[in-house]
Amino acid sequence: MLLEYFQMIDRVEAVDLKKGTLNARSVVPAKSPVFEGHFPGMPLVPGVLLIETMAQASGMLVLAATNFAAMPFLMSVDGAKMRTFVEPEAVLDIEAVLEHDGSGFAVTKAKITSAGKKVCDAQLKLRTMPFSEVPLGDIVKKRAGEIGLLEAIAAQGVVG
Repeated sequence: MLLEYFQMIDRVEAVDLKKGTLNARSVVPAKSPVFEGHFPGMPLVPGVLLIETMAQASGMLVLAATNFAAMPFLMSVDGAKMRTFVEPEAVLDIEAVLEHDGSGFAVTKAKITSAGKKVCDAQLKLRTMPFSEVPLGDIVKKRAGEIGLLEAIAAQGVVG
């Protein structure tokens, strides 16, 4: 996890396109400029970055489900609940479940746990735009390869 660069997902552990699920993992860095102000003497991951982590996992799931046809953009967050603090070096397990995909939108439910304890959860709505309209396809596919999404898709025998 590179907080200051908004690279929140370290590794996609598994994706199941039939069930519409994705599991990922991240390790909070021991040190980050983010912790200098949040909070001095008591470093905690900001809730907004936990939401971003769930959004990135959800986005990777949508990319896999659409075979990289469209770029997902976070549109809304509903029912978000922060249930505990997240400190440096915490190992985060992220799960995203696809509830709807179509008509230019996707809806997921996502959650983060750490050491078996609930950290946060929310329903996320994403706007999907064809890569012909958004010049990010190469960058997104490269990042998907770096974090193991392409490998996870290939493990199911689905071409990505």
